[in-house]
Amino acid sequence: MGDNLDMTMDEFLPLRDVVFNTLRKAILTGELKPGERLMEIHLANRLGVSRTPIREAIRKLELEGLVIMIPRRGAEVAQITEKSLKDVLEVRRALDALCVELACDRINEEEEGLLKDACDEFERATATKDATVIARADVAFHDIIVQATGNQRLVQLINNLSEQMYRYRFEYIKDENRHESLVNEHRIIYESIVRRDKRKAAEAARLHIDNQENSIIRQLRLEQQTAAKKHKA
Repeated sequence: MGDNLDMTMDEFLPLRDVVFNTLRKAILTGELKPGERLMEIHLANRLGVSRTPIREAIRKLELEGLVIMIPRRGAEVAQITEKSLKDVLEVRRALDALCVELACDRINEEEEGLLKDACDEFERATATKDATVIARADVAFHDIIVQATGNQRLVQLINNLSEQMYRYRFEYIKDENRHESLVNEHRIIYESIVRRDKRKAAEAARLHIDNQENSIIRQLRLEQQTAAKKHKA
């Protein structure tokens, strides 16, 4: 584990929640790697806390599917599998298509302006090559579309899925060859919504997810091949 695992204290949150949020963020951003063991005593020393909030955080992370318990080994960061990826993106694909269709009907002038700004900001973010900055700009773009639907139940569903998506988002954002395509895909989605072209918007939203899935699966297989070669050596 790297030395940059920072815990930001929050006077409004109990310590166990601060520890949970810290470990969760480290897993979602890939700072704690898939397959990495979570040693209670080591994490407690790193974060300057007792083992109790660490244990509670690990239990909650296990419920979220971000951590798995291995017999005789203890807690490990869950692997990103093709099955878990496909399950999440299958649902996200359908919801994103619905979101852009509703946005075509309901987006207002102010939101259109925000969406255009978010498009431009995402393009600037890709130039930084900083995965955290790019991921934040990507989330901001999609959030405007979700809010424009005006459907609170849909907003809730997307927010729950976004938590799961964060891990995968970092995987495909690491693929710099995809950055130009991502910028273009965002532009097409934005322009289709502004033109109120539901069919084109939904098509673009689905393609956006399909391309992400293909990119991440490529990355996962490459990482597996690299790991297998190391193991043989």
